[in-house]
Amino acid sequence: QVQLVESGGGLVQAGGSLRLSCAASGRVLNDYTMGWFRQAPGKERRFVAGISGSGSTSYRDSVKGRFTISRDNAKNTVYLQMNSLKLEDAAVYYCAASRQVMITLAADYWGQGTQVTVSS
Repeated sequence: QVQLVESGGGLVQAGGSLRLSCAASGRVLNDYTMGWFRQAPGKERRFVAGISGSGSTSYRDSVKGRFTISRDNAKNTVYLQMNSLKLEDAAVYYCAASRQVMITLAADYWGQGTQVTVSS
């Protein structure tokens, strides 16, 4: 059974930074595309960033240049470095893993989420 456990969320002032981590257990996910999604209250869950097994990355437009996704296959962990945080970045952030090249809401595995709160 694969488990994804996110950590690193918290309260940060606008303009600040946070680093989210997602540790996988149960199987090695080196060949999986990993991704981060977020869901704000009353809104749908949305793609934030993804990284393929080969290291190719993709981002939603609103976070390009501010967020960086990376992975450490030796640790079976994926990270999301978030800089210059804005109020609109506040949400519950979810880690996901997919056997497909493109990661979508149909991902195979999901974490439980970690809250990111941005204050003015």
